[in-house]
Amino acid sequence: MTQTITVDEGRAYVFVAVEHANSEVVGIHASRSANRFEALEPVRQGVHRCFGAIAPGVTHGLKLRHDHGSNYMSVDFQDEIECLGIEASPSFARDPEGNGVAERFMRTLKENLLWVRTFDTIEELRTALIEFARYYNETWLVARHGYRTPAQVRADQSRVDCNQIAELKLAA
Repeated sequence: MTQTITVDEGRAYVFVAVEHANSEVVGIHASRSANRFEALEPVRQGVHRCFGAIAPGVTHGLKLRHDHGSNYMSVDFQDEIECLGIEASPSFARDPEGNGVAERFMRTLKENLLWVRTFDTIEELRTALIEFARYYNETWLVARHGYRTPAQVRADQSRVDCNQIAELKLAA
C-alpha cells in the first residue's frame, strides 16, 4: 500500500497485488480508507483474474506475501485469504526477499504516475491506476525477465502449463 493526494477528496490509499513469478499486476485499487477490506480488493481481483472465480479453496496452494501491516494481519484479512485457499506468507522487516516485487512495482508506479500527475477524485485515480497497470503489464520491460514484459512472461508460462497438460494426457 502507498498513499497519494487527490485535489477534491484529499488522501487516497493505493493497494496492489503483483504476481511474483512474472511481475504482472493482477490487482490494483484506490480508496479513501486503508482498512483491511480495501486491502483485500486487489487480492480478490487477482484471484478472479488468475483463477476465474471467487470461491472457497479456489487458489489452493497459493502463497500471499505481505508485510506486517495491521490491515494485512487482521483476522478478517487472514480469514478471507484462508477461505480462498491462500497461505499467508508475511515478510519480515529488513528481509531482502520480503515483498520486493510489489515494492519495486510501487516505486515504478510512483515515479511514472503518482508523482507526476494530479487527480481530482479517487475515482479518477482508480481509472488511471487500472490503465497504468494494463500499460505496465503489456509494455514494461522487466530486467529480471530478460527485458520481456509481464504479459510475455505470462504467455510463456501458459504455454508451459498447456504443454505439461498435453504431456500428462499423452502419458495417461
